[in-house]
Amino acid sequence: MTTHVAAAAILDATGRVLVTKRADHRHQGGLWEFPGGKREQGESTEQALARELEEELGIQSLRSEPLIRIRHDYGDRRVLLDVYRVTAYQGVPKGLEGQPLRWLLPAEMEPEAFPAADRPVISALRLPRRYLISGDDATQPAQFLHRLHKALEAGPGVVQLRAHRLIDPVYRDLLLASLEICRAKGAKLLVNRPQRALDWAGEADGIHLTARQLAALTERPEIDGLLGASCHNPSELHQAEGLQLDYALLSPVLPTASHPHAPCLGWDRFRDWVDRVNVPVYALGGMRSAHLRQAMRSGAQGIAAIGAFWGN
Repeated sequence: MTTHVAAAAILDATGRVLVTKRADHRHQGGLWEFPGGKREQGESTEQALARELEEELGIQSLRSEPLIRIRHDYGDRRVLLDVYRVTAYQGVPKGLEGQPLRWLLPAEMEPEAFPAADRPVISALRLPRRYLISGDDATQPAQFLHRLHKALEAGPGVVQLRAHRLIDPVYRDLLLASLEICRAKGAKLLVNRPQRALDWAGEADGIHLTARQLAALTERPEIDGLLGASCHNPSELHQAEGLQLDYALLSPVLPTASHPHAPCLGWDRFRDWVDRVNVPVYALGGMRSAHLRQAMRSGAQGIAAIGAFWGN
């Protein structure tokens, strides 16, 4: 039997998230968790979340959105965890059941201090909703950097530098210039190289792998920063999950301008595949900014795109 739990990542104005400590006598006792609890029969997930926040913390959620859904088997019990990001609430959180409270930035959270089912939540909290893949004009660095600067004004928090036509020395020059722009805008820059991608570890804020590079791995590489991969089917998504990657891109969700008649997943299949894995997944392919809400309703971390974000 699976226990369905509604949980909240409650954010304050500085981006800190509220966590509570489980009592020592409870399952996974002594670990920190995101507040929430079991959904009762006849309740919707949103109703269960509202009730739990009132009972545990004495607050009322005013604005929330889906963050991630997680399935986990502890051996002695299985849980289905629906986690919402709560960005506005009424009241002052208090540990009404005697539980200690802490406010932490996602970067400060130590996954080992949380139950295993909660650890993908930390990954999701560390990632933005908008993921930019760079455009095709990397051979014109001045124009490219201007467009990158303009694109970041729209708020993408992660940029993948995809410029396969550039040889390594030229790519490195563009990477350094792009990194300066991204750092100034508070965005993370990821390397995407068609050959020996992991050799670039440490030169930016992480690595993005192709599906072929993902398939060649048997364990997660020890690199600093984010590690993600392109996926196109459930098997590749499960590989990303098994290697504990920080995210995956799943495509193509919708028809694209370059391949308007190519087969695509559609939102129903996207939702079904994402629901089978415990890793943040971005929707890629035909995405526009207007698709963000639909993507979130379908279980996505957010949307990844070139055209939707790349400036003129």
